[in-house]
Amino acid sequence: MYGDPDVLRSRVGDLREQAADVRALADHLVAQTEQLGRHGWTGRAAEAMRRRVVERAAHLRSVAGHHDTAADCLEDHAGEVAVLLESIAAAERRLTERVAEATERVARRAPDARADAAAEADAALLAFEPPPPGHRDWLELEVPGP
Repeated sequence: MYGDPDVLRSRVGDLREQAADVRALADHLVAQTEQLGRHGWTGRAAEAMRRRVVERAAHLRSVAGHHDTAADCLEDHAGEVAVLLESIAAAERRLTERVAEATERVARRAPDARADAAAEADAALLAFEPPPPGHRDWLELEVPGP
């Protein structure tokens, strides 16, 4: 399939960690600027810098929020990929079971038995070429036979 849910979830964790790091950076910058004021730096330049740092910290927090949104979307995608992969695996299992059953029926059939609809269906099933394992075509696969 087109994505590994475990790898995607790992990236979700990376995005959440980056968001936390960016928020921590914003908090640290604001705290450092406030500390400068407590150590005596005052005046118009100090106030302008404090305002500017507060604005930039707000932008950093916004970026962290975008990381969280991306993580949420990627987490949802990972869940959808997991569901589709399970659907593909179930379709593969069903086909494998049907092929095994058809193989048994063909083996039990008498060599001189007349070809009937069931024998033709088994032959069509045994000749069927499925998509590669894990391919999304398994989701819409139409298998011949009963």
